[in-house]
Amino acid sequence: MLQMPTMPLRRKQIFVVEDNMTNRVIFNAILIKQGADVAYERWGSTAILQLKTLPHVDVIIMDLMLSGNVTGYDVFDQIRALPEYKNVPIVAVSASDPGESIQKTRAKGFAGFIAKPIDNVLFPQQIASIIAGEHIWHANARTF
Repeated sequence: MLQMPTMPLRRKQIFVVEDNMTNRVIFNAILIKQGADVAYERWGSTAILQLKTLPHVDVIIMDLMLSGNVTGYDVFDQIRALPEYKNVPIVAVSASDPGESIQKTRAKGFAGFIAKPIDNVLFPQQIASIIAGEHIWHANARTF
């Protein structure tokens, strides 16, 4: 009998806050290929409104450097202020300096940090691990 390859993100709802169109396209292709349902918010300033339209969220992927006057840290605080999202893991996926950002995201309570550019093969497994309750601290070739 032919076995189907496993899809680590099958039926997982992922909410992505990312202002860069190229990154959104890359994330979308990778995550959907692994079975995820993906919703996006690109500015950060309306993330809460968009998030509340979803019936369920398994993980939130957060860019730290957004356009305008809002950061991923600001959006993180807004999400954590809502009781219904206090247990949803939030992972920073950012091009910011990992040496500084990993320490800051850990202290803030993020479930992880993944440096851009992401590894197309490793990324779905990293997200699946975060959904499973693990913490991932990944700065390209190095994991912390």
